[in-house]
Amino acid sequence: MNMIYNSPNYCVVEFRGETDEAKDSPGGHAGYEIMDKAARREIFLGGHLADRFRADVQELIASEPTIEEVDEFLSRFDGLMQQPMVLH
Repeated sequence: MNMIYNSPNYCVVEFRGETDEAKDSPGGHAGYEIMDKAARREIFLGGHLADRFRADVQELIASEPTIEEVDEFLSRFDGLMQQPMVLH
């Protein structure tokens, strides 16, 4: 697990592993968890969705975005976030 982004609004964690899904994924990524801190909701992207997310993030980073631009990009997932965040 590796936190790859953390702002006042969102947090993104990359999960790597030896799952069957990760073995078939470029770079061996098992997925990404995107958390909306204000709404206290999250989503996990795995498989092809994780691969697409990684490619989109790499393209975004190449443009040297501001925090606001990264948060705007992540806000695209707000409607899909159905899982409540739970702290342990």
